[in-house]
Amino acid sequence: MPGYKLKPNEISEFSRQLAGMLKSGITVIRAVGILKSRDFKPVLLGVYGKLHKDVSSGSSLSEAMRLQKPAFPELLINMYASGETSGQLGRAASKMAAHYEKEYRLNNKIRSAMTYPVVLSAVTGTAAMVIFTLILPETFSLFEDMPLPLITRVMFALSRFFRSYWLRTIAGVLIITAFVKYLSGIYKVSLWYDKKKLKFILFGRLLKTIYTARFARTLSSLYSGGVSIIDSLEISASVIGNKFIREQLNGLIENVRNGELLSEAAGKISGFDKKLAAYVLIGEESGNLDGMLISAAESLDYEAETAAEGMTRLLEPLLIVSMAAIICFIMLSVMLPVFDLYNNIAQ
Repeated sequence: MPGYKLKPNEISEFSRQLAGMLKSGITVIRAVGILKSRDFKPVLLGVYGKLHKDVSSGSSLSEAMRLQKPAFPELLINMYASGETSGQLGRAASKMAAHYEKEYRLNNKIRSAMTYPVVLSAVTGTAAMVIFTLILPETFSLFEDMPLPLITRVMFALSRFFRSYWLRTIAGVLIITAFVKYLSGIYKVSLWYDKKKLKFILFGRLLKTIYTARFARTLSSLYSGGVSIIDSLEISASVIGNKFIREQLNGLIENVRNGELLSEAAGKISGFDKKLAAYVLIGEESGNLDGMLISAAESLDYEAETAAEGMTRLLEPLLIVSMAAIICFIMLSVMLPVFDLYNNIAQ
């Protein structure tokens, strides 16, 4: 289907099944035909159907994949092209299956780490809106003629604001969201944001590890698959997911072209874990660069997954405490005037 981009888990499944069939002696045309005939969702059937048609017409698998951009990523196409050249297409497919499975697993870890705080924040915001617009106004009406504590006056003012301007508040949030989305489409703004988010508390360190792991994993897959170091670097830079780092990688590629060691150039990249340069240096000195890149990718993948889990464990109590603090403030704003009322009656 034109315009459809395969997800990492779909690419991993495609490559795994293709590798299994090729290793069993099934031809590429037959293998793609089998994939096409299976009970996949319509968008995948459209992709595989076009792929089978092009391969049957005489195109190589990598050429047929390239004709379907953006369905297949550049990394996958280049790895398959390298496998076809070397006669190791099955091996390349196995490597890509493992690569995209790791990418999918790491993305799931990050998504899981972010889902809980987003859901809890949404629930807290909704509950607070209901309390401010429906419950507190009725409660505060009992204390209109009384001198109120500061916290109650603040809550009363917020309640009146949200009740009177709730529609404008929602409209304002939507406008701000649309404006932020517009700004994110401006290259200089997104470049500035990509640089700043590497310094965020909690998230900055995790993002550095994720970007470094993604770069190392992609570079190791390409370089060990027979792609030249310059081509491997260019493709790895394109999938990094951070414009600030990508801008620096363009300079790194030029420096490597001019004879600078990759370890020296990588050590200058702001936003990369320094561990990567150390691994690359050892690989250059030992003549085992592809092996050290694989080791670096595996080590950084593990660190990224561990960091994502650790961030989730840290965010959960922080969000619960924040939610409890909001509820506590609301309760105090109601209970303090009640206590004052009881004291006045007692006197």
